[in-house]
Amino acid sequence: MQSRQSLELRQHQQLALTPQLQQSIRFLQLSAHELELEVAQALLENPLLERQEEYGSVEQDTIAGDAIADEHQDQDDRWTDLGYSGRPANADDEPTRPEAALAETLQDHLLEQLRLTRAQPRDCALVALLVGELDENGYLPVPLQEILATLPPELDVGMDELQTALRLLQSFDPPGVGATSLSECLCLQLDSARAGGLRSEGGAGKEVDDEVWSCAREIARHHLGLLATGNLKRLREALGCGEQTLRAAHNLLLKMEPKPARDWADSMADYITPDVLVRRVGKRWVARVNPSVMPKLGVNALYEGMLDKATGSPELLAQLQLAHGLIKSVHQRFVTILRVTQAIVDRQQAFFEHGMGALRPLLLRDIAQELELHESTVSRATKLKYAQTPWGVIELKRFFGTALQTDDGASTSAAAVRVLISKMVEEESPKKPLSDSQIAARLAEQGVVIARRTVAKYREAAGIEPAILRKARAAIEPR
Repeated sequence: MQSRQSLELRQHQQLALTPQLQQSIRFLQLSAHELELEVAQALLENPLLERQEEYGSVEQDTIAGDAIADEHQDQDDRWTDLGYSGRPANADDEPTRPEAALAETLQDHLLEQLRLTRAQPRDCALVALLVGELDENGYLPVPLQEILATLPPELDVGMDELQTALRLLQSFDPPGVGATSLSECLCLQLDSARAGGLRSEGGAGKEVDDEVWSCAREIARHHLGLLATGNLKRLREALGCGEQTLRAAHNLLLKMEPKPARDWADSMADYITPDVLVRRVGKRWVARVNPSVMPKLGVNALYEGMLDKATGSPELLAQLQLAHGLIKSVHQRFVTILRVTQAIVDRQQAFFEHGMGALRPLLLRDIAQELELHESTVSRATKLKYAQTPWGVIELKRFFGTALQTDDGASTSAAAVRVLISKMVEEESPKKPLSDSQIAARLAEQGVVIARRTVAKYREAAGIEPAILRKARAAIEPR
């Protein structure tokens, strides 16, 4: 057999991912915080890129003007009623002044108490070591055996020394700090409260009697799991006490703090800055870019002028190109987010009027087809992007959901059904909570026909416990 060779000429189209396009795609999928970090890094690396002093640049005003009407309205007036001024902060308005005292951490609080003790230097060093191992809730998550194994053998530290150091730490404020479990944490707090003369609920100077305190401590030590089931009969049998004593002990446990370091937790102030603001303009809800998350960038005019008048070095010319490319990518990111958000707002006008219960079914494909974008682009423009709405700050992803048919031929969204389920649970009798089957039957009465297992899925997604656990919780709640 003889092989034949031939030449063919074919034409085809292929999208080339240029560096500029790749950067635009990457910027679109970043959150507002991640974009700020990216811009900050670019400012450090590129001497031609700089922040602009004021917000009202022509290029940034064009973002809102190209997509939304009413572009003649001043940005400062536009967001006054939503709490955003749009003006750069003056030096005198800095939230943290140089002379302001730094917030005290839990470690600082504990080490200061350690310095006030008469413990030996060796014991103080071990306590300080344990303080460094505490988690954000004030617990000691690492077993003492593991901590002991990490210490150099030449220190000759024994387990009894480490346990003594832990007991000293557990005597500090806040009560319960240094506990190795919830059970130990509650017991430490009960002992501390007992030593301080714990008073009964209702005041009147009456101390909690020994039987109630002992019952509460026994529950904390051995029966927290049984308490969580709500089976009061079995719990009374296990404790050998009456119902009144059990309820008083439970009320006492409710006064304890399961997270001793709550007041020092760094993660408590975790705020989300919305990317877009949605407000009513006439009879329509309109989206606008939040000025506070939009980087105000420009190219240094002096350097750019010098490069125009003379032949610049290839390195500076490359930096100039990168600067213009980054500004364009940032601009395009906000244009795309604003277009997608406005399309969502137009389809979800009822939500902004009435809340989550009025949320309509919406798919990524619907927005992509309307704006002639790819679904992946819509997905990137809505992931980790947030909108300020009359009902709070909401991730754009939450506006999408599958459709559920009603018996009248209309459709509703899964999110709206979850709201209905949550409302039914809120209004149910605590002694007779609704089962999933009963919820499904009530939904059917309202025209939403779904299976019991679907109800269970939506109930779990809404963070609602099963009926048996809701009933158990109601049984142990204070009367």
